[in-house]
Amino acid sequence: MIDGLDAVGETAGAVAVEMAVAALLERGGKVGSCTNCGSPMMGAYCGVCGQPVETHRRSVFTLLHDFVKDVASFDSRILRTARALLFQPGELSAAFRDGRTQRYVPAVRLYLFVSLIFFLALSVFGIAIMQLTLSHTTKQFVADKDHNVYVVTNGVRSRMEGFTADTKGNVYVAGSGHRLLTTMKANGEQNMLITTQPHFFTRIGALNNERDNTALAEAMKELDKGDKEAKSGFAHWVNGRVMRMFRALAADPASINGPLTEWIPRALIILLPLFALLLAAFYWRQRRRYYFVDHLVFSLNFHTFGFVVLLVAAGLAQILPTEIVAGGLFLWLAAYLLFGMKRFYGQNWFWTSTKFVSVGFIYFAFFLIPALGLIILASILRM
Repeated sequence: MIDGLDAVGETAGAVAVEMAVAALLERGGKVGSCTNCGSPMMGAYCGVCGQPVETHRRSVFTLLHDFVKDVASFDSRILRTARALLFQPGELSAAFRDGRTQRYVPAVRLYLFVSLIFFLALSVFGIAIMQLTLSHTTKQFVADKDHNVYVVTNGVRSRMEGFTADTKGNVYVAGSGHRLLTTMKANGEQNMLITTQPHFFTRIGALNNERDNTALAEAMKELDKGDKEAKSGFAHWVNGRVMRMFRALAADPASINGPLTEWIPRALIILLPLFALLLAAFYWRQRRRYYFVDHLVFSLNFHTFGFVVLLVAAGLAQILPTEIVAGGLFLWLAAYLLFGMKRFYGQNWFWTSTKFVSVGFIYFAFFLIPALGLIILASILRM
C-alpha cells in the first residue's frame, strides 16, 4: 500500500513539473537542464533532486563562509555532539540505543573525524607521538681482595650486596649453596651498552642524542661486531634489526614516529571490538536489552574521547612535565569511563564500580599494554 502511494506521488510530481515547464515555455520563458539529473529547471533548485543551479567556481570567501555556516549551524548537530562527547559521558551511546540518532553525528563518522584531527594536528604542529634518544653506558664488574663484587657504571663504583667472587672472577650468589652466575664475570672487562630513552609528545627536532657521539659510535661498533659474529640464525636477524634501529635513531630520534602513526590506527581496529566484547561479557545478563552493536558504539565513543584527551595531552606536554600530563590523562579517562558506564548501562554505583575496575584492569593489562608493545615492535621492524 505504501509503495503504491509513493509511486503515485512520484508520478504526480513528474506531471506537475512537466505542466509547469510547458506553461513557462508558452510564455516565452527559458528552461535549463539540471546538471545532476538532467531534469528541467525553472528556479534556483532542481524540483526533482534539489541540485542548486550554481555550485562551483565561487570565491574562496564564499567557500569559507559556507563551511563555517555548516559547522556552526547544521541544526546544531555538530555542536550538540561535541558537548555530549566532552561533558556527558555515555550520552551518545544512550542516544543510539534509544533511537535518538538524528540529534548527533554517527559514532563511526565521529571516530574517524576525531582520529583524523588528532593525527593531522600533530603533523601540522610538528609533534611526535614518541621519540627515542640514544645514550651509551659503560659497565664492568670487579672484585676486591675480600671477594666482594662491585659494578662500575660510567665510572661510578657501587657494591653488589649478596654476591661473592673467586680469584678467577667467577661470581656466586651468597647464601644459595654457592650458586655460580654464568652471566656475570668480575674480571674488570668493560662492556659498552646502548640504552634508549622515550619522550612523548615532544616537538620534532627538539631532541638530540648525547653530545659524546664518539663514545656512542664506539658502542655501536661493539654491537656491529656482535652482529658480524652471529653469522646466521635468529641471533643474526635480531642483531641486524637492532643495529638498523640504532642507526636510524642516531640520525633522527623521531624516526619511529612515522611507523607509529601507521600502526596505531590498525591496532585500534582490533582493540575496538575487543573492548566491546569485554563489555558484553560483563553485561551478559542484560543481553536482551543491549546488543553487541550497543557495546560497540560505546567502545567507539570511548575511544573517540580518548583521542580528544590525547590531543589535549599533546598540547599540555609542551608546557608541563610529562609525568603530570600522563597522570592527569589517566585519571580523566578513568573518570569518563566510570560515569559513561553508569549513564549508559544504568546499574547502581556498586555494580558499576565493580565492573569498571574489572573491565579497566583486564583491558589495560591484557589488551592495551600488549597491543602497545606490539605496535612499538612493529614500528621498530619498519624503521
